[in-house]
Amino acid sequence: MEAEKRNDALKKIKDELLVFKKSPLYKYRTENKYFPVIGEGSHFAKIVLVGEAPGKNEALQGRPFCGASGRVLNQLLESSGTKREDVYITNIVKDRPPENRDPTEEEKKIYAPFLDRQIEIIQPKVIAALGRHSMEYLMNRFNLADKLEPISYAHGKAFEAKASYGRIYIVALYHPAASIYNINLRSTLVSDFKIINSLV
Repeated sequence: MEAEKRNDALKKIKDELLVFKKSPLYKYRTENKYFPVIGEGSHFAKIVLVGEAPGKNEALQGRPFCGASGRVLNQLLESSGTKREDVYITNIVKDRPPENRDPTEEEKKIYAPFLDRQIEIIQPKVIAALGRHSMEYLMNRFNLADKLEPISYAHGKAFEAKASYGRIYIVALYHPAASIYNINLRSTLVSDFKIINSLV
């Protein structure tokens, strides 16, 4: 898919999400003057990073991973020799859940089709799940449910899968925010992030 078609297809997703009134989070978004957080990065990225849901900073700016966890993510990308602008970063849930709570099953289900479309448009070779929620969704989505295990075991592992456009890898990673609360995880994340580049 050439650049213009990709840009148009991704813009269509943005336009739909801006007025996504059937979302259980739409009212909370408008009351707080938040933005939906659709995603950003290269529309030809070989690597797509998928988080869970935006936090307050993200919702205020309409950008994924621009707060404290974003600073960690930038450091992890840099440590693995990857430029942020060369990857595509998004979340399963595109609106902020109240009080930064975990997204509900209903919220993940209602937003997931937008993520599926983003993946189909960008056609990455590697999809990295940042955290448990995105790992569970992506493993189920790509018929890897039988390989699901707690993220404490799955992190840093690459699972080969089949997308409509060819073979891909799903990589399970701890969420960057985890290393803010547990500094001991930082070295694990640095090591795990190097695996992504080896698959491209």
